[in-house]
Amino acid sequence: MDDSPPSVFAHLSALGDSTRSRILALLEQEEMVVSEVCQVLQLPQSTVSRHLRVLVEDGWLATRSEATRRHYRLSPSLPSEARALWGLVRGELGASDWLAGDRERARSVLSRRVERSRAFFSASAGRWDELREELYGTEVEILPLNGLLDAGWSVGDLGTGTGQLAARVAPFVRRVVAVDRSPEMLAAAGRRLAGARNVELVEGDLEALPLADGELDLAVLSLVLHFVPEPLTALREVRRVLAPGGRLLLVDMRAHGREEYRATMGHVWLGFEAAEIERWLGEAGLGETRLTGLPPHPDARGPLLFLASARRAA
Repeated sequence: MDDSPPSVFAHLSALGDSTRSRILALLEQEEMVVSEVCQVLQLPQSTVSRHLRVLVEDGWLATRSEATRRHYRLSPSLPSEARALWGLVRGELGASDWLAGDRERARSVLSRRVERSRAFFSASAGRWDELREELYGTEVEILPLNGLLDAGWSVGDLGTGTGQLAARVAPFVRRVVAVDRSPEMLAAAGRRLAGARNVELVEGDLEALPLADGELDLAVLSLVLHFVPEPLTALREVRRVLAPGGRLLLVDMRAHGREEYRATMGHVWLGFEAAEIERWLGEAGLGETRLTGLPPHPDARGPLLFLASARRAA
């Protein structure tokens, strides 16, 4: 026979103190730090901290740490008998004047959080973009797009160059195949991708990709098609190595007249007309084509760019 008292008795002592009940009622509504609880209850920090410690030790409160601040809230995993007991006590507190006063002061304390946030944004609006870049880097706005990558995908970075795109994509997919015809570029990519275990570096031409049929879920041609003498042949190869339903993303220059690019950078094509790209994609056997002009970066000095997407039929 079990002579131990019911577990509900373990919770009675904590609720027997009115201050602790006030704290629970307060933290049932909103997570707070010690200083905020002190402001609402108008009690010294030593007193509030002592009661918080008891409530945490008895399992009434959950906590989380954020730098040097500790946040408190009513535990979301209270056992059923504790919830029932708190419901009884909470019902008795509902009509008390001091609980109504706590609620009013709590609204004032919480409104200060909003005011501080508003003041910050009001003061920082003129340099918000600069501040975000300082804190999170220059590509923070496009980082969420990595969530569109399927973790099981095999991605081809076709014309990888020094492997910048492969490095950015690799953490989010199963496998990246980085193809380039230049041994020197692949060597540079190898140094960049030294720690990426799911990236394969492959030497080869876009017109004759060293990949198996249907090997890729996504193929990316970023600023490389203008180097290819036969773009239609390359796009047919992309269609071959894409799995049914696989997608192509193509970024390149819109048509321009900068003839010097042929001599200085070896460009074969001076950009492309939209109709030309759409026709080639269709002839290559790719559908669901979409072509969009990309907005120029304010500091960019090169030709305007476009983004084309297409899919191999499932």
